[in-house]
Amino acid sequence: MLYILFMEDDPARSHLRQELFDVHVAYLNAHQDKIVLGGAQLREDGTTRHGSVLILNVPGLADAEAFAQDEPYRKSGLFRTLKISRMRRATWNPQNAPATPDGN
Repeated sequence: MLYILFMEDDPARSHLRQELFDVHVAYLNAHQDKIVLGGAQLREDGTTRHGSVLILNVPGLADAEAFAQDEPYRKSGLFRTLKISRMRRATWNPQNAPATPDGN
């Protein structure tokens, strides 16, 4: 089942994003079998991060919650909000994805 996780940073804790970046990436790499798509939410300037979005393929809501609970940014208190929602894959056009992480 697909679950989308929307996580919004607490601006007062934004320093944690850089401090924990390597631990965060290691966690994602260790769980890449669950991650369909993920990335930082950006301000319109294209560089300022203000949250994260992940789409997971896991057996159920409890699994998505467990993934989020152990995520280093979440454990550190970086995120002000977390919303988890089950979703259905209706449209799938991976050929339309940008060639680079920056959207180019």
